[in-house]
Amino acid sequence: MEMEICGIDEAGRGCVAGPLVVAGCILLKEIKGLNDSKKLTPKKREELFDKIKQNSIYHIVFVDNKTIDKKGLSFAIKYALKEIKNTLKAKKYLFDGNTSFGIEGIETVIKGDSKIKQISAASILAKVSRDNFMIKMDKVYPQYNFKKHKGYITKEHISLIKKHGFCEIHRISYKLKELQPTLFEGGL
Repeated sequence: MEMEICGIDEAGRGCVAGPLVVAGCILLKEIKGLNDSKKLTPKKREELFDKIKQNSIYHIVFVDNKTIDKKGLSFAIKYALKEIKNTLKAKKYLFDGNTSFGIEGIETVIKGDSKIKQISAASILAKVSRDNFMIKMDKVYPQYNFKKHKGYITKEHISLIKKHGFCEIHRISYKLKELQPTLFEGGL
């Protein structure tokens, strides 16, 4: 088992509500069934989540919506990458995607979450942690149905924002085309 590789992935980059969650993972043991979290069923992700936590050294970073609104998504990702790099000691840090956001010592792998088991494991840790957070937020803000769409942009989520306005966990700096007034609505 290559313990010198720390896989890193994020969940929630494209959401309009909730935190960005970035996970770093060094596997200590072979885990069967790892894949990009988006290609797994929620049930399978939950099963693997527990196995990964028991058989790895990991670190999960939450960056809240207020920080994202104030400092931007790039800042949030850089902050999380630095924290993971400072917390988990590895010979190699592999981040899913095509940019390291200028963080020295981080290599990128396009579609790494389906190619490299450490990134797959990080992908699952990030996704399940974020989904669980959004399910808890659904109890606080039931009118937005966060348990269903997890804060991503869906027709239903847009219509619920139009009906109820933004709540405390929405990213209000994101300018959604669907929420902008049109020439026809505003009059002249």
